Amino acid sequence: MTNDLDAVLGAVGPRLKALRVERNLTLTEVAAASGVSASTLSRLEAGQRRPNLELLLPLARLYGVPLDEMVDAPSTGDPRIHLKPITHAGMTAVPLTRRPGGLQAFKMVLEGDARGEEPDPRVHEGYEWLYILNGRLRLVLGDKDFVLRPGEAAEFDTHTPHWFASADGRPVEMISLFGQQGERMHVRARPKAGSTGPGRD
Repeated sequence: MTNDLDAVLGAVGPRLKALRVERNLTLTEVAAASGVSASTLSRLEAGQRRPNLELLLPLARLYGVPLDEMVDAPSTGDPRIHLKPITHAGMTAVPLTRRPGGLQAFKMVLEGDARGEEPDPRVHEGYEWLYILNGRLRLVLGDKDFVLRPGEAAEFDTHTPHWFASADGRPVEMISLFGQQGERMHVRARPKAGSTGPGRD
């Protein structure tokens, strides 16, 4: 299983380079349009940087290809859609859409404590919407700390520093919609009064 995953991820770099060359783009131009640094892009293409969802999402949108085609080339002559899970750092994401550009939908499962205890907020291009199916999600968004439960949703601009993980060490299942900057779903999370994070519910 590990060897299969390594083989799939190892093929991502050459595919990224081929997509860039086909579009006659330089690393600098791709970096400016995607928000991924030129040095990171170079390492991805050379196979020196392991690809992850946060890096591949803006590149898939820029190149106009479905995310699963960047991870594994589609079979020819088969009209069925094969959903290919992407696993990284304790998180498994299953793409639910194949449409390039626009909104992308994912079913995501977080392992209980695989992402660690200390928040490490990141920023990137786009807008994200999360809907919790099972479990309790801790979401750090800027200087706010939320706990989302099943049936609750959050929406945020991904230029805002953000980080999320299980709030109680148990697995979390959720639906994630990720869109271009400005595409919003109009559902916002509110921190519980007097709560700054899990354990103060």
